[in-house]
Amino acid sequence: PTLHRLSHYLLSHYQKGTRPVRDWRTTTNVAIDLMVYAILSVDEKNQVLTTYIWYRQHWTDEFLRWDPARFDNLTQISLPVESIWVPDILINEFVDVGKSPHVPYVYVSHYGEVQNLKPIQVMTACSLDIYNFPFDVQNCSLTFTSWLHHIRDINLSLWRQPELVKFDRSVFMNQGEWELLYILSHFQEFSVKSSDNYAEMKFYVVIRRRPLFYTVSLLLPSIFLMVMDIVGFYLPPHSGERVSFKITLLLGYSVFLIIVSDTLPATAVGTPLIGIYFVVCMALLVISLMETILIVHLVHKQDLQPHVPEWVKHLLLERATVLLCIRDRKKFSQSRMQNSDVSRQAESNDSTAKLTPYGCEDPRECGTVGGTRSTLAFAGRAEGSAVLQGVLRETTAIRQFLEKREEFRDVAREWLQVGYVLDVLLFRAYLAAVLAYSITLGTLWSVWRDV
Repeated sequence: PTLHRLSHYLLSHYQKGTRPVRDWRTTTNVAIDLMVYAILSVDEKNQVLTTYIWYRQHWTDEFLRWDPARFDNLTQISLPVESIWVPDILINEFVDVGKSPHVPYVYVSHYGEVQNLKPIQVMTACSLDIYNFPFDVQNCSLTFTSWLHHIRDINLSLWRQPELVKFDRSVFMNQGEWELLYILSHFQEFSVKSSDNYAEMKFYVVIRRRPLFYTVSLLLPSIFLMVMDIVGFYLPPHSGERVSFKITLLLGYSVFLIIVSDTLPATAVGTPLIGIYFVVCMALLVISLMETILIVHLVHKQDLQPHVPEWVKHLLLERATVLLCIRDRKKFSQSRMQNSDVSRQAESNDSTAKLTPYGCEDPRECGTVGGTRSTLAFAGRAEGSAVLQGVLRETTAIRQFLEKREEFRDVAREWLQVGYVLDVLLFRAYLAAVLAYSITLGTLWSVWRDV
């Protein structure tokens, strides 16, 4: 009966269509407060943030006052929110109506203070910066303002101190992908086209993504594939296994990118740094494959392969071995000396090949020696000279063939040495590029992680 009497006393002549002040020049001060309960979703493509907040506001209604002594010392009562005046405070960033539960009542105290407490599912527009994904920090604003009343009618203030609002995570559900860092509050006045000033209260919700899932599912597989690509350089370049191994890695990385393409955030504004990282890794794998093909082409034995140019020998077999600190560079120089000895031996063999069948270099000497012999012996040997000449020609052809094959082998060994040195040079340059790229990305992501 006391609640019925008080409710009838307050609402029997109440006019909810007008602002509840006795003097129209009095400003209604609305104090608001906000607590973030959960981060429901972050839509990077549509730039929409969905949060669940606990919103509180209170103001003074001069027509909802009573004397507690007349109503059994009752100092507080709940009234239907549809029966009283409520300020038209909305969120400017609203893009859709959320599924918020309806709270039909407000609390009213005996001196006219009205407290409106309600949870709201907020779907707001937010400028999301995903360049640092998955180590990104987002700052989204919730702007509360009166849609109609200017600052002389409705003024806004903060219910609690800004320091209490900033680090209040007492109701936040800290189990999702995002963690709440802090909430900043800021009051300001604004006007539209030189009209009356309006009061607005901004809350900046700063959240950070938890990167563990994306680190395990995106970064680590890519790092493992790049490490295997570096290890593949230790395969012998003259074997065909390195080329097939590199091609297999490239195909595996392509399949990996197809699988993770749905995980990366898609926006029309820009590409996240991790997408650039994947593209650069793919480019490094292609460069590694091209380097392997070049080295295999150099060291592969070919029948009509030319000699190594002298400037290439000077740069790679002498200067580069010293620069790269290759331990077996003496072996390269010794092999070059052996090649020169082989060429000198070939020249001596050519001079020996010019001897006559009788072992004389000058035909006149052969004639002198033959003249001392009997005519009968010379006539007997004349018949076998044709056979001996044929055997000598065949032997000479076989020797020339063996010398030519040995020359081809020497040329192949020279190109093999050049290929090995060039392979070490390109491998170290490739390794330096990968390390510099990894250190740069790691530094950037660690800095963004600690921000």
